[in-house]
Amino acid sequence: MSTESFEKTSWSWQLSVLRQQVGEWVEYQLSRLKLDFPQLPYGWSIDNSWLGKLLNFVFWLLLALFLIWLGWRLWRVFSPYLYARLRARNSANSQVKIGDSDLSVSGWLARSQELYHQNNYREAIRCLYLAMLQHLHDTTIAPHKFSRTDGEYLQLLQYKVTPMQPYETLITTHEQLCFGNTEISLENYQQCREAYREIASGE
Repeated sequence: MSTESFEKTSWSWQLSVLRQQVGEWVEYQLSRLKLDFPQLPYGWSIDNSWLGKLLNFVFWLLLALFLIWLGWRLWRVFSPYLYARLRARNSANSQVKIGDSDLSVSGWLARSQELYHQNNYREAIRCLYLAMLQHLHDTTIAPHKFSRTDGEYLQLLQYKVTPMQPYETLITTHEQLCFGNTEISLENYQQCREAYREIASGE
């Protein structure tokens, strides 16, 4: 058997060393107090008695309580900083979302037109979709709610708008943009543009 196969250390050995060191430290501190403790009978050891087990249990209990107290104190000190960081991150995310919706309907339409001239039909359709959402918000048909899905918009609009077809065209095309691998063409853009014209003319 090679020497590499032997363990150099183990948890049980380290714990017994720690317990011995704590015991020696306690014994040293008590000896400085000049307290006289009765001598234990020959062959009698604290380690093997119920008293040794009780002391061992008390030691680990006190250590656990100390660590819980320390963790609680650290949490009390650092939790305001953690909460502040989380709030800052959430507000930054919401600022990005709100910033994305700051444009007016005419602003979204102008941006869509620019992207159309750059042959970026995917983003041009997305701007038409956002113009539709801004229109729904401005007319209070469906105020902005960032957690609302395309499916939820379709359900909501079924009861509030007629005709429904132009909204369906824009929303389903937007779903394909986000979740499908469909190639977006000029024809898709023209359909969405026509759908938006119907929405705008139906005001």
